[in-house]
Amino acid sequence: MDTRKITGYTLGFIAAATYGLNPLFALPLMADGMDTSSILFFRYLLAIPIVALMMAIRGKSAAVTAPQCGLLAIFGILVGLSSLTLFESYRYMEAGIASTLLFVYPLMVAIIMAALFHEKITSLTIFCLATALTGIGLLYQGEGGVTLSATGTAMVMGSALSYALYIVGVNRTRLSKVPTLTVTFYVLVFGLIIFSLNLLAKGSICVPQGFSQWSGVSALALLPTAVSFLCTTMAIGYIGSTPTAILGAMEPVTAVIIGVTVFGEQLTFRNVVGLLLIVTAVTLVIVGGSIGHPLTAIRRLFPRRKRR
Repeated sequence: MDTRKITGYTLGFIAAATYGLNPLFALPLMADGMDTSSILFFRYLLAIPIVALMMAIRGKSAAVTAPQCGLLAIFGILVGLSSLTLFESYRYMEAGIASTLLFVYPLMVAIIMAALFHEKITSLTIFCLATALTGIGLLYQGEGGVTLSATGTAMVMGSALSYALYIVGVNRTRLSKVPTLTVTFYVLVFGLIIFSLNLLAKGSICVPQGFSQWSGVSALALLPTAVSFLCTTMAIGYIGSTPTAILGAMEPVTAVIIGVTVFGEQLTFRNVVGLLLIVTAVTLVIVGGSIGHPLTAIRRLFPRRKRR
């Protein structure tokens, strides 16, 4: 594997792992009474100067063309909506389960790439989609026949679709020529506008109080936002949309581990099987192409006997 791919996979891994830290910092803020829009507003507000500082250090310009600005606005709104619906889903289901359901976005990326950009959908991809849906079904219905909230599930699916569209858009539009830091900066700016409008509509804002709340929103701004978005955009440039999306396997794993170890969430056998099915399905999407040649070589070791 060449250096470029190793760098891309490493960045994708970091992006996914840090994004999976969302529940670690968000849930305590929610428990303290902060509403979702206020948390996200301060998360993005604090992340913007971090990215701006990175741009200044790297000497990157914030200049973009009008068409690029329009695309950045669209994808910034999509990322903002993805964050908003994911955080709201935490109020309806356990964070680990929500983050696992969110992991269908790599399959959405694969489907979008096939539908809009004519990437071939193989039988393996179809198998993986069916496997992932089975896993979601196991997560949706818990022990004793208790189902997850339909509202929460719909929010997570909306979050996944928004994020999938962002990943595809960054790779397949004029934004592919824009520096990574510049894309991340504008995505955060336009996402902040979404949360500002939402707070204006509500007519109130919950300002963080004390060290614990300010440290919580600061950690959200740095790790699951600035670091994760930056690494995601860079990884897309190195290895493309679908592989970057697949590396999101670390997101539900990280979130589930945090949910169980930090917040005492229940992890049933059914949940474990569902999680493993989803992670296996999306992982096979990326390794499918690379395992083809070894499997072919193995088959050649055992040639079919000719019929007489």
